[in-house]
Amino acid sequence: MIYQKTLQRPVQVEGMGLHTGKSVSLTFKPAPVNTGIYFIRKDISGLPALRVQSRNVRATQMATVIGSDLFAISTVEHCMSAIAALQIDNLYIELAGAELPIGDGSANIFFRALKKVDIIEQSELRHYFYVTQPIYFSQGDKYAYVLPYNGLRITSTIEFPHPCIGKQKIEIDINETSFEHELATARTFGFLKDVEALKKKGLALGGSLENAVVLDEREVLNPEGLRFKDEFVRHKTMDALGDLLMLGNPLMGHVVLHKAGHDMMHGFVQKLLSSVESYRIIELAKPVSFASGYSESYINS
Repeated sequence: MIYQKTLQRPVQVEGMGLHTGKSVSLTFKPAPVNTGIYFIRKDISGLPALRVQSRNVRATQMATVIGSDLFAISTVEHCMSAIAALQIDNLYIELAGAELPIGDGSANIFFRALKKVDIIEQSELRHYFYVTQPIYFSQGDKYAYVLPYNGLRITSTIEFPHPCIGKQKIEIDINETSFEHELATARTFGFLKDVEALKKKGLALGGSLENAVVLDEREVLNPEGLRFKDEFVRHKTMDALGDLLMLGNPLMGHVVLHKAGHDMMHGFVQKLLSSVESYRIIELAKPVSFASGYSESYINS
């Protein structure tokens, strides 16, 4: 899209936090042009706000956590992926609690809520993080790189030594339709031995077969099985899309990921932001009937 977008009216999401096991609600609200995405803690005096951007990431061990000296908010990546797929630029997210609702373990709870209300264009042009030459980042045997591309494509590969996972790969051009049908319903997953250990530490208290794919040493324990044969790599790709929103601007490029989790994605986003010779912040001049939806025509911002 050429122009920035926000919601026409507020919409609420309610559910349970994965780690706290407590009920939590949030409200998506329209925001003016050039605002960005902000979380607002309505349960804290003064209603402190925090922008979604890389410098505010505080932890990446089991989820992406953003925070300040006043508060932190956990498990934001599923919500951010839905916002990215719907190309929403300006949004206030009012939250009563330190964690987002987990829903069924996918991004669908957020995607469906946002789709209930009209998403409207605003008066200012959208600013894109436009990659002009390759940028590479690695951590051991994990790596990520991005190539110039007129749109957003993600190629993602994962490898787990489990008979139900193994090596999986997906390549997808990101847009509202592809996200809805290929990524939005892919659930988070974990191993039974790890879930039990987390609960002993007071974490994953809200975790169950209703909001995660759980595996023992041999098989998937969920009675309904998988939603996709390769649901695991689809979920990791959805997570990555949410983490890329920490750039502060929508990315235009072909992202290639290998074994990329939240820690890897945070390092990759920081590398992108520091590679000032390899990208430009642009505004699109006009849309065309191109495979990715846009031409190379742009105006420097």
